[in-house]
Amino acid sequence: MTVVAGDAPDVRPARRLHLLQLATQASGLPWAEQRKADTHAEREEGQDFLLVATLKPEAAKRTQEYALKQNITTLHNRINELGVAEPIIQQQGADRIVVQLPGVQDTAKAKDILGRTATLEIRMVDEEKMTPELLAAAARGDVPFGTDYYVERNGAPLLVKKQVVLTGDRLTDAQPGFDSQTNEPAVHLTLDGAGARIFKEVTRENVGKRMAILLFERGKGEVVTAPVIRTEIGGGRVQISGRMSTSEAADIALLLRAGSLAAPMEIIEERTVGPSLGRDNIEKGFNATLWGFFAIIVFMSVYYAAFGVISSVALAVNLLFLIALLSRMQATLTLPGIAAIALTLGMAIDANVLINERIREEIRGGATPQAAIAAGYERAWGTILDSNITTLIAGLSLLIFGSGPVRGFAVVHVLGILTSVFSSVVVSRAIVNLVYGHRRKVQRLLIGDTAWK
Repeated sequence: MTVVAGDAPDVRPARRLHLLQLATQASGLPWAEQRKADTHAEREEGQDFLLVATLKPEAAKRTQEYALKQNITTLHNRINELGVAEPIIQQQGADRIVVQLPGVQDTAKAKDILGRTATLEIRMVDEEKMTPELLAAAARGDVPFGTDYYVERNGAPLLVKKQVVLTGDRLTDAQPGFDSQTNEPAVHLTLDGAGARIFKEVTRENVGKRMAILLFERGKGEVVTAPVIRTEIGGGRVQISGRMSTSEAADIALLLRAGSLAAPMEIIEERTVGPSLGRDNIEKGFNATLWGFFAIIVFMSVYYAAFGVISSVALAVNLLFLIALLSRMQATLTLPGIAAIALTLGMAIDANVLINERIREEIRGGATPQAAIAAGYERAWGTILDSNITTLIAGLSLLIFGSGPVRGFAVVHVLGILTSVFSSVVVSRAIVNLVYGHRRKVQRLLIGDTAWK
């Protein structure tokens, strides 16, 4: 699934300025003249002065770029939480983000997770203004100064102070779970050091009062729970519970762990690539790897005779080990992964070529077959180890610093290096010992041409 999210850095001050300009132009006066006229009228009528703030183009552009980069980072975190294999998230133009999610089945849930802002705020309930008269007035739209009007999930009205005690920026972890007392679904939050200290001080100073935990989605807030503070709460652990399902608790925990979006996003385009196209590409890659495998077997068998067959068996065992490890890790095999498997086969057989050539050299030097086998494996081991360590360093660098398809390639590549060293040295040596080890005297090794050239 490919999703294009547009207008990501929709900065609120810039949008407000734009609306102001449209309203002024609609009246038929230029912007500067209209502002002067409005200010003059207010002065004559004795009203308050009208202050209009504007952002410089450089500042607006800087804010837009920051919001876009922050949203890309947050999307990376959310998609990693979803467990999508090899996602692609990249900027397109000045205000768009392209997201590619291979293998996603539930596209509706993926879009919901990607588009939600999920900003957490902790505020205190204004107990002094929680009177029936003020609550009724607030329900009609006449909200007391310094408070916001909300309705809890159970339908009870609530007046919450505008002052924010803590935000989701102070979270280090959020995990779904259950309330130990009511056994209801809940979200368990862990605060950082500064957040834990602030939360401890606030709860100590407001024992017996109510604290509201709000979750904001696209600028609209909702009171998830508003418990009474019974005692001072230390340790930096907070629990959110109240009329939520287990799936909702899991989604909220995921969003809070990944972080909130710096600016709201809207999905403006969606494309779905059918499985037939992906299946064709996978089949082509698989066939290419299979034919390459058979070509290696034919070459090794012709050039190194019996030792070539043994090397081919070790190569097949290497492929079996690699696929078993990928299955154990529940990895998704994509085109970059198939390319890494093909590269692994070539690197694995290279180690057997070194061993076979070393055995040939020992035989040319007059060593007995058994001594040639022992010396060949022993003296080729250092070269095999050095070459694979340097390749492993390159693969680990791709794994650490890469993303998307590059990271998928690196995973298979690193695993392939480990399995190829084991199969090329241990497995092939075990088969050679099985064939020649029980013989008291070996007249000749079937390892191809051993004459000096």
